[in-house]
Amino acid sequence: MNRNISKCMTALPAALLLICTGCGMFGPKKVQQEAVLPQDRENIAAKPDAKLYTPEEIKRGVVKGDWAIETVYGKDAVGEKAPFLKFVPADKRVYGNNGCNVINAVYNYNPNDSTISFGELASTMMMCQKEGLTDYEINTALGAVKYYSWTVEDSNYYLFFYDETHREVMKLMHQNFQFLNGTWRVTRIGDKDVNVPDMKMVFDVDEGKVHGNTGCNIFNGNLEIDMEKANSISISALGVTKMACPDQNYETLFLVALEEVSAAKPVSSTEVILYDSQQKEVMRLKRALDK
Repeated sequence: MNRNISKCMTALPAALLLICTGCGMFGPKKVQQEAVLPQDRENIAAKPDAKLYTPEEIKRGVVKGDWAIETVYGKDAVGEKAPFLKFVPADKRVYGNNGCNVINAVYNYNPNDSTISFGELASTMMMCQKEGLTDYEINTALGAVKYYSWTVEDSNYYLFFYDETHREVMKLMHQNFQFLNGTWRVTRIGDKDVNVPDMKMVFDVDEGKVHGNTGCNIFNGNLEIDMEKANSISISALGVTKMACPDQNYETLFLVALEEVSAAKPVSSTEVILYDSQQKEVMRLKRALDK
């Protein structure tokens, strides 16, 4: 998860928060009180209900996990920050950013009639520059939402929100990398099969960290997620120990491949492919079985 988001939410004082039930979006009653926002977004991201979607959940119309806001009433959702929503069914709340301010709200949905609604919008009150869509436009759009639907394109999930006339209000793209969490063996780099038992990677999505073994040396680095691009990740700030290795070729291939990684897609629950910016496969991983 992007560490900047976590730092932003942690640093915001409670005095800046406001429940906007009287903003004309979620009801006529004016109420002002201190809102409860998560103090650490990592705690939300670590919840067990934020796993990769299954085909069965898609059929049931489950709404959960991280979503990048792509468009609002057909306009590209571009703000000072990447607008996104994170749905946490266990809390019946949605958390996110409207392009400037941190927000959360109650959400209720019914897969039987494809209805969804948002209420009790809470928002920080930072001054925002008017870049792209305004935070007000996104908040207002959420208040107009009545229905939702799914599409799946090339293994990417898209969520659509509609108003009471079934006009498209918002398009969102699924951004959930919990499938990466855990330990993986490297089975292929580029077009070369790899059989180096010690070559492993360990992802901690919530902490934004990756570490492991090149087959000889220990490495660690940062895992960055781009909320504005499908499946987009990058590995940066790599640190590697400097032991002499009997076969340096595989280690060199491995480290070069890590620097080229731009996307990750699951093939199954036990296999993941990492791609470069041209969507060329740079590495294939297989989940390491717990001993």
